[in-house]
Amino acid sequence: MKLTNALLVVMVLSIFSLAKATEADNLHLAINANTNHIALDTFPNWFNLDFKSDNVMGVSTERTYKELLKGKKGQKVVVAVLDSGIDIDHEDLKDIIWVNKDEIPNNGKDDDNNGYVDDVNGWNFIGGSNGSHIHHDALEVTRLYAYYQKKEKEGTLTNKEAEYFKAVKKEYNEQSADVNSKYSYYKVLLDEVKGHATAIRKEIGKDEFTYEDIKDIKTDDADLQAAIAFAGVWSGRGYELPYLEAGLEGNVKSLESRVKYYYNLDFDPRADIVDNEKDYYNSNERYYGNGDVVGPDPFHGTHVAGIIAAIRNNDLGIDGVADNVEIMVVRVVPDGDERDKDVANAIRYAVDNGASIINMSFGKSFSWDKDIVDQAVRYATKNDVLLVHAAGNDAKNTDIEDNFPTDTYQKRRLFRSKQSNTWLEVGALSWKEDEVAGFSNYGKDGVDLFAPGVQINSTVPYDEGDEKKYGEASGTSMAAPVVAGVAAVLRSYYPTLSAKQVKEILMETTVKPSEKYNLPGGEKGENTSLDELCVTGGIVNLFEAVKKAENTRGKRKKKTVKP
Repeated sequence: MKLTNALLVVMVLSIFSLAKATEADNLHLAINANTNHIALDTFPNWFNLDFKSDNVMGVSTERTYKELLKGKKGQKVVVAVLDSGIDIDHEDLKDIIWVNKDEIPNNGKDDDNNGYVDDVNGWNFIGGSNGSHIHHDALEVTRLYAYYQKKEKEGTLTNKEAEYFKAVKKEYNEQSADVNSKYSYYKVLLDEVKGHATAIRKEIGKDEFTYEDIKDIKTDDADLQAAIAFAGVWSGRGYELPYLEAGLEGNVKSLESRVKYYYNLDFDPRADIVDNEKDYYNSNERYYGNGDVVGPDPFHGTHVAGIIAAIRNNDLGIDGVADNVEIMVVRVVPDGDERDKDVANAIRYAVDNGASIINMSFGKSFSWDKDIVDQAVRYATKNDVLLVHAAGNDAKNTDIEDNFPTDTYQKRRLFRSKQSNTWLEVGALSWKEDEVAGFSNYGKDGVDLFAPGVQINSTVPYDEGDEKKYGEASGTSMAAPVVAGVAAVLRSYYPTLSAKQVKEILMETTVKPSEKYNLPGGEKGENTSLDELCVTGGIVNLFEAVKKAENTRGKRKKKTVKP
């Protein structure tokens, strides 16, 4: 879930083909607000609109409240957001943040005896007992490379490990070389763009401009002539120079972070920060971290939380999909890859403390200890908790290529199912009738359904520099909370429905357009049907789901949570 704090519109994947499962909001950056960009002044909440009456591929939230839920009352539902942290004081979120009523704030005691001291709004599994935080971390492929490389040097590498190490080494070398190459290239391009933009600004005396503003300038200055010509070339490609400059600055910063942290074999912040963790290699260790759930960069988690449940009809910012929601904050994802031990503990924490739905907008191509995560997923499934997971932003077929965590268990235990029946895997859709997000992962067997995930306007942390509290982001990270919000509405208004039933209803009621869709990552004009991209061949829809829920008899069982 790898993050930055910029408020950005969607960028062209062919130029910046970088994607981590939960950071499309950073990496598919805004270069040109006029290019293929929905008018948010007209559709600020497009993901909540109706595909027929509003002509955008939303999930019919507003129509559902007006026509099907008017006058009805739901009950509170706790949705755990496993993410980077959340701005719990945000104007559109502060009143719906989950509060552990059995915990006395800031007294340094574990009042409810659940093993976590001062877990008032949730828990931070990537922090230390002194309140410190992990901000950056390496990717899992880097951590695995460093681990096996050390064993190889010590002569303790088994034959099985050596075989796996080959795959890890190949992927690490390819990825790190690609990122270093892109960093060098875009840094040079940014310097060139900055130089030309500066020359133009000096001439016209203002920061923002378009090619139309400068194309008729007459000058004998060779540098200015070159700058105007350069701006004209990029304008012809759809990118005005100031937007190009801003987009490149964000990408160069992100790439620099990747070089410094993601692929740095010597970088490991864990030991220095998570000081109350006795043994990182002990995946069964549960009680470490701290109660500060905001973290150093809560952009991603704040954006996700707003999509699910930003307070509706309060004349502020946006309306989330669900009302009657409390957001439990579980910080588990740094700027880098999440760790399996933390993910497993976060799932268990959410289940034990009353979450009915868990949103997981993160993912990675390698897993350190898949079995420990599988055990936690089994635990959530057994306790009637719905898990909603982002499919990832690598434009790949996850039936063929890995994206962890998954609903399929690595080790099939005797008399137990092969996979979770309360897990939903979500791909990202654009607002247009025939557009799957170009970055979205897909899979005829591995992705369950699609949901809006391009240029989603939602809550963001307060930035003293520009005072923005709302902004756009794109990714399957944004599509997953749309689905989590839809599920929360069903669990609120139809509380007897089990998590399994909610999943079945959402899958049975998807809208199935007849249009051909672009194949993510494919050649231009390479189209296919949604049937080939996901299990249901459809898009989640709250209106249809509520109609189905009205006629479905609930089978919800009481949770068997063991603290």
